Amino acid sequence: MNIGLFSETYYPEINGVATSVYMLKNELEKCGHNVYVFTTTTPGAPEHEHNVFRVPSIPFIFITERRVGVFYQPKLAHIIKKLNLDIIHTHTEFSLGIFGRIMARELKLPVVHTYHTIYEDYTHYLTHFKALDRRAKAFARTYTKVCCNTVEQVVVPTEKTKSLLMAYSVHKDITVVPTGIDLSKFEKSKYSEQEVVELKQSYGIKPGDKVMLYIGRVSQEKNIEEIIAAMPEYMAKREQVKFVIIGSGPALEKLQEMVTELGLTNRFVFTGSRPWDTIGLYYQLGDVFVSASQSETQGLTYIEAMASGLPVVAKEDKCLEDILEQGVNGYSFTDTVGLYHGLDQVLFEDKVTNYSENAVDKVKTYSLEEFAGQIENVYQHVMSRDRVFCRRPDYDTKKIKGFGMK
Repeated sequence: MNIGLFSETYYPEINGVATSVYMLKNELEKCGHNVYVFTTTTPGAPEHEHNVFRVPSIPFIFITERRVGVFYQPKLAHIIKKLNLDIIHTHTEFSLGIFGRIMARELKLPVVHTYHTIYEDYTHYLTHFKALDRRAKAFARTYTKVCCNTVEQVVVPTEKTKSLLMAYSVHKDITVVPTGIDLSKFEKSKYSEQEVVELKQSYGIKPGDKVMLYIGRVSQEKNIEEIIAAMPEYMAKREQVKFVIIGSGPALEKLQEMVTELGLTNRFVFTGSRPWDTIGLYYQLGDVFVSASQSETQGLTYIEAMASGLPVVAKEDKCLEDILEQGVNGYSFTDTVGLYHGLDQVLFEDKVTNYSENAVDKVKTYSLEEFAGQIENVYQHVMSRDRVFCRRPDYDTKKIKGFGMK
């Protein structure tokens, strides 16, 4: 198949959508398909990328570290018409996604859409008043419904997201396909003891320290503030506990100020963003992965953490139902008491349960091969439906030049 993936974010950006699209392209190519990615320019992108076309982009006005593409590119449209695509798969509801739908309509192609982001959890970037926020959330639900009801097939990563879309009155077929990860990237055996020790030393982590770890976007919807607020009491009685926060985002400065006000600067480490290619090593810093986010559609970082051998202590959320087993590979919590209990069991008290081994075993089914295979089945199912296609003659894509340079 010739497959077009349209996404507002892509490698080397560090977020769940960028990772998902990047991995999907690689795995589908291993299956013998021709995969073309249409995405935005982004700082740090490789100069030469195979079948990746980047359109001019600007920072998103409300989330400045994210970028959105210029709406319509006639030059790129001309190129797409020569690629003989069989199917278009959109991964954004905004400019690149709209562009993908326009191309699908012009070329009479089916569209599969993956819904990655629960937008009503992000409306605080647009409004600062409850009345306006309610309207923004209502608009987000309506816009999501329209986007999902105007494609042939919707893909979501969890049953939680499927239930949400059904509550929005999405009536199109919805298939649950958990995003896969490169499990080998996170295996403990991939990293030497010396590498881990040196990394810990670089951040002032001493032998015997117990490290709570968070990796991901540092923003309001991730609710890191709730965990930090619970730390004065917890850390006062457990002097060897430290909290390492890896990532950047709009809430970073506020959280750093909060830690200073609580007098805990010597117990916290803020590393900022780390390169995606080396992130597997950074998971080895932790003894437990913690999160209070409830805005996840799947929670890829939970799966990455478990693949790294880290038990998870996270706020109760439907996206965790299939991966977090209470007392087996971690704990969920609803309040501070539950948070303390989960941390203590993993870090200090339970010497019998092999949380690390259980965590690795639990996520073995989230392989990239399984992920790509399920998406491939979705494509084949959609293309088998009765449709009238206007096929174009094959072109030599090696002769298509002059687009996609940074």
